Amino acid sequence: MERVVLGKPDVVQMLVIAMLAGEHVLLEDVPGVGKTLAAKALAHSIQGSFSRLQFTPDLLPSDITGSMIYRSDTREFEFSPGPIFANVILADEINRAPPRTQSALLEAMSEGQVSIDGKTHPLPKPFIVVATQNPFEFEGTYSLPESQLDRFLLRTSIGYPARSVEQQVMLTHRMGEPVDTLDSVVGVDGIARAQNEVRNVRFDESLVDYLLDIVEATRDHDGFQVGVSTRGALSFYRGCQARAVTEQRDYVTPDDVKALAVPSLSHRVLPEGVFQGASRQAVETQLADLLQQVPVPM
Repeated sequence: MERVVLGKPDVVQMLVIAMLAGEHVLLEDVPGVGKTLAAKALAHSIQGSFSRLQFTPDLLPSDITGSMIYRSDTREFEFSPGPIFANVILADEINRAPPRTQSALLEAMSEGQVSIDGKTHPLPKPFIVVATQNPFEFEGTYSLPESQLDRFLLRTSIGYPARSVEQQVMLTHRMGEPVDTLDSVVGVDGIARAQNEVRNVRFDESLVDYLLDIVEATRDHDGFQVGVSTRGALSFYRGCQARAVTEQRDYVTPDDVKALAVPSLSHRVLPEGVFQGASRQAVETQLADLLQQVPVPM
């Protein structure tokens, strides 16, 4: 992935962590910095299918999940799968769709399935949603509800590249899109096996207590109306296991917990006195300060 997502190894690692943990990622950034490229690179790297959903105010839930259509030749209704049936989903500008359409993703993200007319249809495995939103443009948008934000393991951004990296981008894009020629390094079956192995990564009891101390601190913090939920704590736990694997370890260390605390928890807390998402930087700063106050196990 780093062959095409240039100069952003931390973003690549975050996407791999989410994939290994069986979770999802929210990318908050301005347009044109490589969010779509990163999602496509992930799909190409695992030899998986890729689907892009451009969220708009008139997008319907059935446009995402699919619907039942009548077949005149068989005189029966047949399920026509929507674009959600792919391994890697890019939900572009997810906050531009109304809440009813956003909620169509909830079952898919949490259960790996969609329900149409009382019938359940499983989604391909592995399944990861890479959602994007512009943190500086709020006109005509709908804030993501807390229940949906809680489905994302990580919230991060790509940011502008360094000047030297941008020069390299100009050179590599002369003959077209490099991601289209990216070779896969593992198949979807291999990813499924890796996800199972991630669950076996050792997590010392003292580190579990450390993780829960951080979670509990968000609930008691004067600057937060709402702290991290139990589901958020479990997602954080799995993310730490996945990060250990990306660091070539079969055990979690305090560094794994500290590295994922802010990107895993900042979107799961609600700051006092402001609406959700109003000041991401302020929330992340508060979490970083809180992290310094929680004793690290020796």
